[in-house]
Amino acid sequence: MRARDKVAVSALRSTLAVLDNAEAVPVGAAELHGVAIEAAPVGVGTTEAARRELSEQHITDLVRAEAEERLTVAAQFSAHAQADRAKLLREEAAVLLRLLDHA
Repeated sequence: MRARDKVAVSALRSTLAVLDNAEAVPVGAAELHGVAIEAAPVGVGTTEAARRELSEQHITDLVRAEAEERLTVAAQFSAHAQADRAKLLREEAAVLLRLLDHA
């Protein structure tokens, strides 16, 4: 962000969101079905759920999948004469792949 690299910031922010979503607890695990409102828990932190911890391999797989998805979509954009968008996606994929190379 300090380098003002918009491509890298975009790629990293969206990939961080993917990782954050992967850490989320499944919706069914936190639901309260059939509980009377007066029996529902209340107070600070009662709606918080523990996050899942991702292994290093799982994180690597998610980042690689994000890069591959960008390359796939870039190929589709190239086929439909959207060269600017395809170039941006290839640059974002390159940022993510470089990140994996340094890991």
